[in-house]
Amino acid sequence: MNGLRLAVSLLTVIPLPAPRVDRGTARQAMILAPAVGLVVGGAAALVLVLGEWLGLAPFLRAALAVAVMAVITRALHLDGLADLADGLGSGRPAQDALAIMKRSDIGPFGVVTLLLTLLIQVAALASTPDAPVAVLIAAVTGRLALPWACRTGVPSARPDGLGALVSGTITTGIALAVTGFCLLAAFGAGLAIGRPVHAAAAVLAGVGTALLLLRHSTRRLGGVTGDVFGAVVETATTAALIVLAVRP
Repeated sequence: MNGLRLAVSLLTVIPLPAPRVDRGTARQAMILAPAVGLVVGGAAALVLVLGEWLGLAPFLRAALAVAVMAVITRALHLDGLADLADGLGSGRPAQDALAIMKRSDIGPFGVVTLLLTLLIQVAALASTPDAPVAVLIAAVTGRLALPWACRTGVPSARPDGLGALVSGTITTGIALAVTGFCLLAAFGAGLAIGRPVHAAAAVLAGVGTALLLLRHSTRRLGGVTGDVFGAVVETATTAALIVLAVRP
């Protein structure tokens, strides 16, 4: 339960601090991170259902759902995405890029990346059939990127911080097992809307896109940071929403 409490408190605004925080607890939290996607996606799905009941337009419903996800996560992942965009976009060596990412301000690369990401998420969700189910799948997929970012062989870019606490704590086998479970869950959710293969493909696309960003980030920065974690969550979420918006 300590791992679950830590996962919820780290990834949402819900105050459930774990009584003990060490690498073991952090490892459990990252393994359970996809489950937190049910909380975030569930809140967004509720907004979508309520918005439809009130007769709101699809684009407005989608915008409100994305806003709720930002609020319930303290915009933590969006902040990480913006910081990583500024760091990588600077073209500076690793240490200089890390220093840029640690600043409290946001640069032009971060602003543009945030605007485009949010616009794509809203547009994709607005054009997705069965949007409440789609946002649940996408939210879980986003957090599924975290076990992969924490797997063995992926170093931390800094000696302290979240990256140092959780990096290298999860084996590839466990990451694969968690992914398999999420794929089965997405397939089951897809059955409810008549698109099981489509739903599973969204999960694979989200994780695959996050892994590409993770690989590029670790090469440029020498490892992972909390900002990299936030960026891969938003990247996987966005990629999954895009796939779910495709109409056969």
